[in-house]
Amino acid sequence: MDKNRIEGTKHEVKGAVKEGVGKVTNNPVKEAAGNLEKNAGKIQKEIGKEKDRQRDYDKHH
Repeated sequence: MDKNRIEGTKHEVKGAVKEGVGKVTNNPVKEAAGNLEKNAGKIQKEIGKEKDRQRDYDKHH
């Protein structure tokens, strides 16, 4: 498994927590920062998935 998948998941979860804390505490800056981190994590995770797909393809061709 590509390290980007693991790191992306960590950022996605961490960002979701920050976003939730921002909502609960009525802190729009923390909420926005959490949302950004969450979405960056999703993108990083997808990059890792694509690298894994490419590696699997290369193994079989």
